[in-house]
Amino acid sequence: MSRFFLLRKAAIFAKKPEFLTIAPAQLKSFLDDAVRRFNTPDFISGDPISIPHGLARPQDREIMGFWTATLAWGQRKTIIQNARRLTDLMDGAPYEFIVGHEEKDRRRFLEFKHRTFQATDTLWFLEFFQQYYRNHDTLETAFAQHLGPDDATTEHALTGFHRFFFDHPYAPERTRKHVATPERGSTCKRINMFLRWMVRHDASGVDFGMWKRIRPAQLLIPLDVHVERVARRLGLLNRRQADWKAVLELTENLRAFDPDDPVKYDFALFGLGVLENKDFFGP
Repeated sequence: MSRFFLLRKAAIFAKKPEFLTIAPAQLKSFLDDAVRRFNTPDFISGDPISIPHGLARPQDREIMGFWTATLAWGQRKTIIQNARRLTDLMDGAPYEFIVGHEEKDRRRFLEFKHRTFQATDTLWFLEFFQQYYRNHDTLETAFAQHLGPDDATTEHALTGFHRFFFDHPYAPERTRKHVATPERGSTCKRINMFLRWMVRHDASGVDFGMWKRIRPAQLLIPLDVHVERVARRLGLLNRRQADWKAVLELTENLRAFDPDDPVKYDFALFGLGVLENKDFFGP
């Protein structure tokens, strides 16, 4: 199947809700082409990943990567704006601020909010990060320490991290809704996206590939509404509920195309979903 024909199929697909009838070998070519199209440096500026990309220190990228991913629901412009404001509140040097700040320095955050993410949540993030980074060099440990040698996915890493993040008698109950866990059946979209940023690495330079104790093959797809819609139309997702089992199903189907890096197809599914109503593919 020619590249032109695949792109024309995509243009048709963007306007019709029914599944595309593409054979598996052709579907792989279609998705690989979409990955190449969307997984480029041009992707960065309009995406929340632009926030950690604006920082050089690995710990700064971890802190603001995790925090930005946590805020990643709603309009991307607002997400980026509020994440940038958080960086400014930490004097443009999140790690140095986190490790060295005093209680009085937290007052400046009391007016910060993003949708339902309020001051209580912000203060707990500051507390967790300060206690953590005073004893660890990288946030990777907080995830990887929960993985076993035979774990095929990051499920145990996400479950263990959630327990670890709230393992304190003063951890606010309301903040738990902002840090998802598979134990509650959540898609864990935002944490899966954060792990993609930290773990994946390729020549495009969009994802950072900073972490080595978690393999790209173990990553799970960040299942948002765009990815879900496109995956269903392509016949890659059949489960009715958008939940943790749907994440596992879709990722397993994507593994058939690339077992070592299934989540690279996030670029394809997300990109096609976001741009489906735009004249992206041309006449």
